[in-house]
Amino acid sequence: MPPQGLIVAVLALAGLASSFMFTLVVPIQSKLPELLDASREDTAWVVTSTLVAGAVITPISGRLGDMYGKRRILLVLAASLVAGSVIAALSPGIAGVIVGRALQGAFVGAVPLGISILRDVLHEDRVDSAIALISATLGVGGALGLPVSAFITERADWHAVFWVAGAIGAVVFILVLWIVPVSVLRTAGRFDYVGTAGLAIGLVGILLAISRGNEWGWTAPATLATGLGGALVLLLWGWYELRIPEPLLDLRVAARRPVLLTNIASVAMGFALFASNVAYPQILELPVEAGGFGLSLLAASLVVMPSGVVMMVLSPFSGRIARTVGPKLLLVLGAISLIVAYGFTLLFSSEVWQLLVANILVGMGIGFGYAAMPMLIMRSVPQSETGASNGLNALFRSLGTSSAAAVIGAVLATYAVEYEGVPVPTPQGFQISFVIGGVVAVVALVIALLIPRHRDPQERHPSLPE
Repeated sequence: MPPQGLIVAVLALAGLASSFMFTLVVPIQSKLPELLDASREDTAWVVTSTLVAGAVITPISGRLGDMYGKRRILLVLAASLVAGSVIAALSPGIAGVIVGRALQGAFVGAVPLGISILRDVLHEDRVDSAIALISATLGVGGALGLPVSAFITERADWHAVFWVAGAIGAVVFILVLWIVPVSVLRTAGRFDYVGTAGLAIGLVGILLAISRGNEWGWTAPATLATGLGGALVLLLWGWYELRIPEPLLDLRVAARRPVLLTNIASVAMGFALFASNVAYPQILELPVEAGGFGLSLLAASLVVMPSGVVMMVLSPFSGRIARTVGPKLLLVLGAISLIVAYGFTLLFSSEVWQLLVANILVGMGIGFGYAAMPMLIMRSVPQSETGASNGLNALFRSLGTSSAAAVIGAVLATYAVEYEGVPVPTPQGFQISFVIGGVVAVVALVIALLIPRHRDPQERHPSLPE
């Protein structure tokens, strides 16, 4: 077997590539209607398709990994990233870019799969620190990827960002094939195709309503039909999953108090993270005359970037804290740091350095919180369920980030004024956004405090498969 440190490094690179996909098109997002000769509503699908594909594929790929091998499914996802990047890079119109971005979004499942691989192949003394590192890549890739993509698009044709993404995907594929060992732990049984279809349809409906509600109108027929229809499908899906012997996701495992509360906390933590990702760059880029700081996209992204660096630096400490006092305290510390970050921003946001400090605090909060959640999950489920359970946890984080994008976007759109013919958010809108982020962080803290102390899942449920 290759050195364990090398395995961790390859899986961390896969995690960085995964989170980079979300910030890949941010520098050109406002220019997409012109670049693709399409309406702004149509070009919004370039972002929405990635979000929806990632949320749908993540829990499904986790289950496939448990059944057919985690490395094998990780390679399939890396191939999807390469294929999607090439399609988007070569596409002259919007349809190909949307398809390519959806295939890129599938690679989001790499992080929970990587975390599950760590549990299978690493010595138990190294698992917590390695999980903290891989979890940190969820924030690091986005924070570091934004200035990288901004730099590329400022100095090259916009297609270049997709070629870079494809090259990264190819490197990840080769390294995973070469370095990551095949996991011998498999879950027997047949794949639940009906459950997969039900989960996909339900999630697509809900995520479309959340992500497009601002544009369609929250009471518009399309929003209500997709949102309520998706919720109904998920209810029927849950009823079906509880009545078959080999479900896609074991909802009885997911309903255990530690797992359920951790997943709910994941929604809140995802919301708190993405609320900062939406609000901070906008206020940094807003013209000075409109109440902002007038920074370029590249300069603003460099102010946000240290949060990702902090996540990476804290990852080894997160592992040590988890081994010493348990991951629950780690999640509590993460929520407290986010509360402090938003409180600091509400009191001090008149200078760029103050927003830099706030972003560092956000990085601390997400670094601790994102490291804690998969540890809590894997301490509460049998080893045969790690892939699916981590995938479900990642799905809940995606629901949090999607909700934050919709809610904060709606707040900033509501509290906006005309500036040179363009609506821009007001200081009041940003203040309300920071209040919402802080309140959600408080919710995350309360839920974290309610999570029970760890007990081995096999000990509590001796009938569970080894």
